[in-house]
Amino acid sequence: APRRPARGRQASVHRTTEIVLDAATARGLTVEAVTYPDGTRTAEDAARAIGCDVAQIVKSLVFDLVDAGGEVQPVIALVSGANRLDEAKLAAAAGADHAARVDADRVRAVTGFPIGGVPPFGHPAPVRTFVDPDLLAHDEVWAAGGTPQVVFGIEPHALVTATAGTVVDLAVP
Repeated sequence: APRRPARGRQASVHRTTEIVLDAATARGLTVEAVTYPDGTRTAEDAARAIGCDVAQIVKSLVFDLVDAGGEVQPVIALVSGANRLDEAKLAAAAGADHAARVDADRVRAVTGFPIGGVPPFGHPAPVRTFVDPDLLAHDEVWAAGGTPQVVFGIEPHALVTATAGTVVDLAVP
């Protein structure tokens, strides 16, 4: 069974998890951070730790969209752990020429969080977000909570609302 720590301002709660919890509260959500010491860095690791289907894991993927004029805009794609993202679909959905996966430094610069711990919200500035509709097939999905060891469960439609996300098919066929 997962360890479910209390929501309080405990010293054991990492500062980046506090940012996520505060961002959830600001959006009218009550989420509970769950810590898995062995880590939830990959979708498979998270599903195994939580005891859920990998399709219930929210992968927060950061891309740079590039338009015809060379303008670059970061975006986040929230993708089911069972799917691979089609970069051409993401670019088309966003009205960009192409989408390019970014490196760990760019992920942290855009989101404020490390790869493996990027939450769907709580970033230093709003980031345009796209949501895989396959996540909506579940009663609960699990997203990173600010570190590679922390996750939280959320109802998928609440996730869309909390991120002001655009629901669009992003999966590789």
